[in-house]
Amino acid sequence: MAEVIISPGVFQQETDQSFYNATPQVVGAALVGPTVLGVPFVPTYVTNYNQYKTLYGETFKSGSYYYEYWTSLAAKEYFANGGQTMLITRIISGSSNIAASTYASASVTASNAPSNSFVLETLAWGNQMNNSGSQTSGALDNGTAQNVRWEVAYSDTGSGVFTLLVRRGDDTTAQKNVLETWSNMSLDPQLPNYISRVIGDLKPIPDIATGVITYTGDYANKSAYIRVKSVPTPFADSIDNNGNFKSSSYAAFMPAIGSGSLGGAFAGGLADTNVTKNMYESASVTNIQGFAPADYINAFRFLTDKDNYQFNVLLAPGIGLSIADASNAAITTVENRGDAVWIADAGMYGTGIAAAVSNAGNFLSNYAATYYPWVSLYSAGLGKTVWCPPSTVIGGVLAYNDSTTAEWFAPAGLNRGGIPSVVAPERRVQQTDRDTLYIGRVNPLATFPNVGVCVWGQKTLQKKPSALDRLNVRRLLIALKGFIGGIARTLVFEQNTTVTRNRFLAQVNPYLSSVVQRQGLYAYKVIMDATNNTPDVIDRNQLVGQIYIQPTKTAEFVILNFNILPTGATFPA
Repeated sequence: MAEVIISPGVFQQETDQSFYNATPQVVGAALVGPTVLGVPFVPTYVTNYNQYKTLYGETFKSGSYYYEYWTSLAAKEYFANGGQTMLITRIISGSSNIAASTYASASVTASNAPSNSFVLETLAWGNQMNNSGSQTSGALDNGTAQNVRWEVAYSDTGSGVFTLLVRRGDDTTAQKNVLETWSNMSLDPQLPNYISRVIGDLKPIPDIATGVITYTGDYANKSAYIRVKSVPTPFADSIDNNGNFKSSSYAAFMPAIGSGSLGGAFAGGLADTNVTKNMYESASVTNIQGFAPADYINAFRFLTDKDNYQFNVLLAPGIGLSIADASNAAITTVENRGDAVWIADAGMYGTGIAAAVSNAGNFLSNYAATYYPWVSLYSAGLGKTVWCPPSTVIGGVLAYNDSTTAEWFAPAGLNRGGIPSVVAPERRVQQTDRDTLYIGRVNPLATFPNVGVCVWGQKTLQKKPSALDRLNVRRLLIALKGFIGGIARTLVFEQNTTVTRNRFLAQVNPYLSSVVQRQGLYAYKVIMDATNNTPDVIDRNQLVGQIYIQPTKTAEFVILNFNILPTGATFPA
């Protein structure tokens, strides 16, 4: 209540200007698929393609050939076209031992000491991290650019500290390629330089049945390549009361200078799967680059955690609509989240137009959109072109659309739908083909002279005609719900009063007004007052708001009428 000022005095008033003003959150795409490196089934954010390559690799060798997964090509397309963040979920074969990782033992100085001073694991899982075996002139015969080795470069039995180097797997003793240097570490868990505390020892254990991730270990991983699996004999209280190392008691347990017992190599990683050359270059309903649809379904379970993982586009290159179980799992994931769309492939390589339309006819969702046909991309890592599903490049189209305009603009046409990285489409779709595809809710990739390949459609998989049968409207709703939902979250447990409601309106109305100015809406209206927050609503501890919007429509059909008039005729006003 305002004070009534009558007689002289000091009157103090408070004005709270510290309310949180929400801003639109920048979210990106989620990408699911096989990778060369990385921890499986643990969604991880990356902000550029170099970071992706460091964590997940790029090309790999199998048999006599090198290959590149569509996953890395999709990440490259996304970041090259303005994408800011990407959530990567690596899949592995369901037949692999998910708990398997690689490890090595440290050399020690005395025969009466334990067999190792510490045990290391690589963060990445899989047999590509294995490089144990013979050495030739200080080089590991199985060392590659994808794996690592380690070396104790310094060890002082007087002070109890040592230095560990992480080296690239394909280096040599004469020409070391040091990736990380960890100095002045100890084996005393009471000290701040304890090896596990410095390098980290966390290990995620994904449960593919429930989509829940648990962790072993106590310290966050600071190395990009390794973790400490164990310290068999820690030096508890290794420093005496005078601050000196009890070298007489612990010197025998210190790691020796030089590489580990296997040349600093690692062993024990299990292969994801055994594949042939053709499996890497195509996909079928049972095999997508050497992996089964069930492996993708396992990954989708981890992306249901909406609180921890934010994204607005789901990509899983190779999962075509002809793979019913994986497609249904992807659609269920985005529909249950309500904040993302899934970009589906209309079919496998070689799918005809009729089959693509038939595949699309089996699904009904405005949270999914599908594209046709496959495209050829140049792989710089391989030095050649490779055939890819259309979803490999659509993530980049959406990233360009969002970075230059906004989510509610159609990611199609000559202005925002161009795909200059495409070398060639699997087939050129003519006007009659595009008509058939668009009627069947399949978005064509058209080819035009002097333009190249571009997206020429933006339908969702919704059959019933409505505003939500267009991708830009669905993405508009996702953007609005994300922003307004974030504001509403700050009102939970607040007083249900006019002040609280006005605080909500003061943030939502300017935002929606800006969307109108940026051509996302024709009009809007927000109601949160006593008319929809009646006493009975308030007594139920509810705060109700109603939001009415009129989404703008895109001009997909431009009709130009040419009228030929005789000489001297008057043009109509």
